[in-house]
Amino acid sequence: METQEDQSREPHPLDLRTRRNRHRALAVWARDILVSLAVAFFVITFLYQPVRVEGTSMLPRLHDQDRIFINKFVYHFEDIGRGDVVVFYYPRDPSKSYIKRVIALPGDRLQVDEGRVYVNGVRIPEPYVPQRFLDIRSVSPLVLPPHNYYVMGDHRSISSDSRDFGPVDRSFIYGKAAFVYWPTEKMHVVE
Repeated sequence: METQEDQSREPHPLDLRTRRNRHRALAVWARDILVSLAVAFFVITFLYQPVRVEGTSMLPRLHDQDRIFINKFVYHFEDIGRGDVVVFYYPRDPSKSYIKRVIALPGDRLQVDEGRVYVNGVRIPEPYVPQRFLDIRSVSPLVLPPHNYYVMGDHRSISSDSRDFGPVDRSFIYGKAAFVYWPTEKMHVVE
């Protein structure tokens, strides 16, 4: 015959069910965390990468210390276009990255005459360059070689760009600026 003491040692069925439910909930939570981390790793590695803007060469659209997402995948499906804001390895030191606007494409004939930019003999409109950021530097006419892009900062008077280091080879361009996410009050799509 069982005593009262023997019966109290066996776990109550409700206690077992509660423990199983807690273990299931913990397993589901752990699974969800792992899936979330895997998706975040995939997105950051292959699609979008957060980067920090350093410097003021892209004012007024991008400010020093802005945090932006760049799309690393887009140029696998579409061509780099004139006006795109791209991130690329600095040709003179590939350990550094620069962010600039594409002004001319491979095969284009480019000339900068006292700050005015001409592509294929036509002055291009540049609404992204405020009057106060213009400069008067000139660049002799040149035809861009295959797979090379001419890039310039929007703040022309202080930008180190293709006027200084020459066209950028396609292999150096690794992303297109997509949107500013920090600071939140300046959140916007990069155009």
